[in-house]
Amino acid sequence: MVYGYIRVSTDKQSDNNSFPVQESAILEKYPDARIFSEAYTATNKGTRKVFKEVIEMLHESDTLVVAKMDRFARSVKAGVSTVEELLEKGVTVDILNIGRLDNTPTGKLMYTTLLAYAEFEASLIAERTKAGRDRVRADNPDMKWGRPNKYTSEQISHALSLLSSGLSYSLVAKKTGISISTLTRAKRKRV
Repeated sequence: MVYGYIRVSTDKQSDNNSFPVQESAILEKYPDARIFSEAYTATNKGTRKVFKEVIEMLHESDTLVVAKMDRFARSVKAGVSTVEELLEKGVTVDILNIGRLDNTPTGKLMYTTLLAYAEFEASLIAERTKAGRDRVRADNPDMKWGRPNKYTSEQISHALSLLSSGLSYSLVAKKTGISISTLTRAKRKRV
């Protein structure tokens, strides 16, 4: 069986690493591939749940197909151990922009070197992103990062006053449209 794995950093990614681009590359070579995908930024420290599930599904004579090496792994250590684990199980690993990986000395040199480049590229991206943020912070120390607040401070204050008057969290959530978890966080911040 052929399993295709697709990873994007965000659901909104629209460059040459987008879901449709990776999927069409895999299906062009392996039309019967069973495709698995996830949005996961490589800078996260957690595990790629879908990737882990796919790896666990693979058996001898199966094929894992990934469009590009940096979609497979962004660190040499993780990539090499995964490739070696799969090859030992008898799984074929095909990285479309490189080719099939194998356990020969030349094959090991090739995928280790390419994984090193993928890790290097990820480090450069992180470094440039940090430098850009530092520049913005220097120019505008009041800059707010992250997602904007969904509710104004007046809306939160009103909801908290309803809570203080004795209404339950669920009733306040129903009246204001503000979730219980948001109310709980806001109350903790104000105490």
